[in-house]
Order: sequence, then structure tokens, then C-alpha cells
Amino acid sequence: MTVEAEDFDGVRVLVTGGSRGLGEATARRFAAAGATVLTASRSKPSEDLSATFVPADLSTEQGVAELGRRVLDRVGGVDVLVNNAGAASAPAPTLSRSEESWQADLEMNLLSAVRLDRALVPGMVERRFGVVVHVSSIASRLPQRGEVSYAAAKAALNAYSRELATEVGESGVRVVCVLPGFVATEGAAAHLRHIADQQGVSPDEVEQQIVDHLKVPMGRAGDPEDVAEMIAFLASGRAKWITGAQFRVDGGIIPAL
Repeated sequence: MTVEAEDFDGVRVLVTGGSRGLGEATARRFAAAGATVLTASRSKPSEDLSATFVPADLSTEQGVAELGRRVLDRVGGVDVLVNNAGAASAPAPTLSRSEESWQADLEMNLLSAVRLDRALVPGMVERRFGVVVHVSSIASRLPQRGEVSYAAAKAALNAYSRELATEVGESGVRVVCVLPGFVATEGAAAHLRHIADQQGVSPDEVEQQIVDHLKVPMGRAGDPEDVAEMIAFLASGRAKWITGAQFRVDGGIIPAL
């Protein structure tokens, strides 16, 4: 089976963390291209999202296993799996960060993807077709102070993705990583408002402070759709010889040759 260019008609896509932000933008992108889209998260997505919602808690082994079973029961498996669900625990000094926060970040940002892959990728291997997109973060390459457990979990996700790609490649399954930078999602907006209230300034001013701090060459935060476009491209037939690679969508934050 080959997904040609932008034609996802009949292709089964699961997007985790699909109720808002990057996940919602990605689900909308695939739905607009004709895919059969399922989203999984704890909160329900917007009513106008053309996707089947599967409630799931991906922070636990049991929650991921249940999601895998529900997806298999409903559509028999997926052709494109976008492991987007992720979260960061509260900032804390590295040496005093609690065991619980380390475990929470590993569970949500690494093990949730590992477990869901374990449930759904064997079906791709059997059908000899499939694409797995792991949504990582530029934090995996540029960790910020106080966020080491999140950055370390995402770095581990990068390494895991690379190894998985080598293991399933001969079966026609591709695995790639997308590393978003500072993106203006709903979650980011709420965080910006909180900081703005503390500083007595506007959220736009706080956003610009972060853009300046990160030295974003393009001078602005990204939009969720910027990342969704990369994910859609990587899942398409135009990227049929791309696997085991990482793609930054960060406005040029990380200087690299």
C-alpha cells in the first residue's frame, strides 16, 4: 500500500493528544485530506473536528493498553500513528527534582509511545505498510534550565525512534521524529497568561520575551499548523524513502549544519 502525495482517502490515522494544540491541528490536516481519523486524549476535542474520539489516559500502562484494544476493535489497526501526547512536570532544580516527576515525564513522553507502538506497529509490520511519527521536542537537543526530566525523556524518544526504524524498515514501516520548537498552542497561551499576570505585562510581551530568549531567527512563535504540515508530509508518499530521521520545526532556533 502506498499513500500518494496528499491523498489520504481511506487511510486510518490515530493522533494521540488530539483534542487541542498540535494534535488537533494534525488531526484536522489529515481529515481535510480524506483520512479516517481517530483522536485519543483525556479531554474531548471540538465538535467540528471530523474525527472519532477515543477517550484515553496515556500516562499509565493500563490506559495505553486499553487504547490499543479499542483502536483494534474499532478500525482493525492504523496506517499512520502520530504519537503526539506529552506533558512536562513543573520546573525544578535538576539535583532536587523528585523521583515522582522523573517517572511522570518518562511515562508520558517516552513510555506512552513505546507502549502504543507495541500495540499497533505489529499490525503495520504484518501488512507491510505504516508510518509512525513521534512528536518529540527541540528540548531534546536544547534543554532548558529546570526541565531536565522532560528534555531527557524526549531525547530518549529520539533514540528509541531511530532504533525502531531500523527494526521495522525491512517490513515497509517508516518511523520518524518531529521536533517542534516554541509553538503558540492553547496550552502555551495559558502559560503565557500566567506569566504575564505575574509580571504585569501582556501575553504578547511575554511571548516576545521567549522568542528573544530563544533567539528565534524568524522572530515569532510557530503555529500548530506549521508542525501539522510537516507531519502530513512525512506520512505521505512523497516521503516514502524517509525513515529513522529527525525533523526540527523550530523557526531556526537550533543552529545546525
